[in-house]
Amino acid sequence: MASIPATRAWCEQRDAADPLAGLRAEFTLPEGIVYLDGNSLGALPKAAPGRVADLVERQWGHHLIASWNDAGWWDKPRALGAKIAPLVGAWPDEVVVGDGTSVNLFKTLVAALRLNPGRDVVVGEAGNFPTDLYMTQGAAELCGARERRVDRADAAAIRAALEPGDAAVLLLSHVDYRTGELRDMAGITRLAHEHGALVVWDLCHSVGALPVELNACGVDFAVGCTYKYLNGGPGAPAFTFAAERHHAAARQPLTGWHGHARPFDFTAEYAPAEGVSRFLSGSQPLVADAALEAGLDVFAGVDMALLRAKSLELGDLFIAVTERAGLGLLTPREHERRGSQVALRHPDGYAMVRALAARGVVGDFRDPDVLRFGFTPLYLRYVDVFDAASALVAVVESGEWRDPAFAERAQVT
Repeated sequence: MASIPATRAWCEQRDAADPLAGLRAEFTLPEGIVYLDGNSLGALPKAAPGRVADLVERQWGHHLIASWNDAGWWDKPRALGAKIAPLVGAWPDEVVVGDGTSVNLFKTLVAALRLNPGRDVVVGEAGNFPTDLYMTQGAAELCGARERRVDRADAAAIRAALEPGDAAVLLLSHVDYRTGELRDMAGITRLAHEHGALVVWDLCHSVGALPVELNACGVDFAVGCTYKYLNGGPGAPAFTFAAERHHAAARQPLTGWHGHARPFDFTAEYAPAEGVSRFLSGSQPLVADAALEAGLDVFAGVDMALLRAKSLELGDLFIAVTERAGLGLLTPREHERRGSQVALRHPDGYAMVRALAARGVVGDFRDPDVLRFGFTPLYLRYVDVFDAASALVAVVESGEWRDPAFAERAQVT
């Protein structure tokens, strides 16, 4: 971790020289709020309401069913996938948008199991995001496979889990949702392949926040949501990546109409479409697609190396300012091991996050004791992060979080 002068004057200088500063104007950001929860739900792109209104009022309202052709509704999953592809280091015809993260995880896990006959184990991490664990259970049950979970996704543990030679697929999150730890995609993928396993990566907490190089790392499959750093809006559809080398043989289990080779032949038997389109199933959420496209278009021309550099510097700043609060640091300090969030630990972390929100700083909490703060370089300023970190220190030192009202749990934490 780099040493930085954690002062507000330094932050003002960095903001004045920030090459990404102009992108902040692309978002609607409530007055008086510092938003550090973009790793759960991204901010609203200013273009999104107009895009949604156009789809509803003009494309649907006036042109009705003709918009499947005239407005490109039918090809929207592929068009949006092509816009995501550069952000994940893929070819445009390797990414498709549709369904949610959970469904896409299920599809890719089953496809990977079917591509690797004679092996019947899915390797994963015990602390992975719950939907990854749940979908692994379902896919294993469907395919008559078994699960093997490592306590920590480091190279030694993964190697030990793969060495029996029965692993068909490895599923891991690129960035740990709790700690913000960034995994070595290239090294772990290579390790899995050396042991005969395919790999599925969950990109939910990395896509749009840092450079991802799926093809350069030799990845087989990947999935990701679009409502976090991609700012696609609540309920935005997820995406699926399938490496081109697997297109001809991959067979996913949810063989719906939109994934058919000739859907308008209306035949009784399923035939998979060519390419990544075979990972589609049902009709697309086109209203949500309109909002998502507004979020994706903000990334056009963005240098992901600059975005990554700013993300890391914002994280360094937050860590430096909050150190005196005495909270435990879960996130690795090393840049090469960190995503775009900082996670702190305290037994009363939930009350602290609520007290911080009362001061206008929005983070979030994960059981049992994790305070999470996400950094979205597209719209966050250095002064925002400095002020938020200073507010957290004040909350802890003042003890205001001890107010019983802050301990009352909301349904969504």
